[in-house]
Amino acid sequence: MNVRYRVELSQSERDELRALVNADKLPVRRLKRMQILLAADEAIVASVQTSGSTIYRTEKRFVEISLEAALSEEPRRSILL
Repeated sequence: MNVRYRVELSQSERDELRALVNADKLPVRRLKRMQILLAADEAIVASVQTSGSTIYRTEKRFVEISLEAALSEEPRRSILL
């Protein structure tokens, strides 16, 4: 099932994300998620260069959980050899 999530940021969330995007020394993945949410709020544009699945997961976590969840890394599986 292909569910589409609509991201609508409040003005305070938008302001917070814009301030964070302009901050120094952010982890690249966190910065990319911030850019996704800002772009999704207006309609995702080609300026956010990432995969559709990353955009989907980021929007989904924002809509279903919270802004912080959308910006955070999910635990990765460790592969034991």
